Amino acid sequence: MLTQPEHWISCQIGARENYSIPRALYHQNQLAHFITDAWVLPQSPLNLFPKSFLANLRERYHPDLENASVHSFNTTLIQFELTQKLQKKTGWDKVIARNQWFQKQTIKTLTSIADNFINPPILFSYSYAALELFRFAKQQGWYTVLGQIDPGLWEEKIVIQEYEKYPQYRGDWQPAPAEYWQNWQEECNIADAIVVNSHWSRQLLENTGVESKKIHIIPLVYTPPKTASKFVRTYPESFSQERPLRVLFLGQVILRKGIAAVLDAVQLLEGYPVEFWIVGSQQIEIPPHLKTHPQTRWIGHINRSETDQYYQMTDVFLFPTLSDGFGLTQLEAQAWKLPIIASRYCGEVVIDGVNGWILEEVTGDKISILINSILINTGQLSFMSDSLNSRYNLRNFNLFNLSNLLQSLLG
Repeated sequence: MLTQPEHWISCQIGARENYSIPRALYHQNQLAHFITDAWVLPQSPLNLFPKSFLANLRERYHPDLENASVHSFNTTLIQFELTQKLQKKTGWDKVIARNQWFQKQTIKTLTSIADNFINPPILFSYSYAALELFRFAKQQGWYTVLGQIDPGLWEEKIVIQEYEKYPQYRGDWQPAPAEYWQNWQEECNIADAIVVNSHWSRQLLENTGVESKKIHIIPLVYTPPKTASKFVRTYPESFSQERPLRVLFLGQVILRKGIAAVLDAVQLLEGYPVEFWIVGSQQIEIPPHLKTHPQTRWIGHINRSETDQYYQMTDVFLFPTLSDGFGLTQLEAQAWKLPIIASRYCGEVVIDGVNGWILEEVTGDKISILINSILINTGQLSFMSDSLNSRYNLRNFNLFNLSNLLQSLLG
């Protein structure tokens, strides 16, 4: 029997935030149970499977939680994914079906452990897969915390405007159905507290009508790889066609991430010693002349474990998002002493002129002007990289701070 009122149950689909919420709670002896869709131990036979849709399951584990009480649904997850393929479900139908499936499985687990608590626990779940869990929790008299993964409905309005501006990039994108947002708004209503990762998210949630006093800003957590501290970044005295400035875009290749402005910048910088490395799954239609443009390198989808090499091989990180809950890639780039060009519409990582540049507007013009200024004064890159090495660090984004901030939600 658990006797402490501050024990938590943490629920999540996937390896979101590298399991930072359950890890932070476990380190402080406050995690009663962790419930997730898949958990693949190092000795699991699933690690022997050839690469397929099971490939991502190999990364569904963290040694920090080796001795935690973890509940997962590996077998039923595989059955679910196979069924979705046979039924040819895609897009929002599949997203909603997965969220519903996870909640159904999780409620079975919650039902089996509910009587183990003397004092009501705190139930944490991420947005869009929390409604049924919160309904169950409220019936038990539990406290509920919603982890809001993005800025919500208002963000979609921003994305719709971008698709209206760039219809040629539409591809298969569709706005979420009304059901999706109705369920989310009920999640927000039921939640006792809502965690967002940036002032930007808070602002957009308030725009949607979410109760302000419920919203708490807790930045993401990131633990850099040990090898990053020893990494030495060097720059040439000037860039040339033989050694161009390598600009990294890493993330989903979608309009929300600012890819339209990036492709506009590619064309504006034609002939300049600049090369754009575009890493991530492509979910929009790329015009043939940009797909084969000599100043672009289309890397495509990579696994999370492969990202570090791209931070090491490039010269500046471009994060021109139109809207993001935070943008963890900023912390990843920073760990590898890579200067960042970022918009204002995400988590606050970049200090303009210190560890990178703030884009006042997400347009091809603004990006190309900024990149051209780097070409003219390449010494800026070394200065900013050195700033990341000596004056700017990741101390505010650690598990200890996260645990303390989570406890502060309880008053």
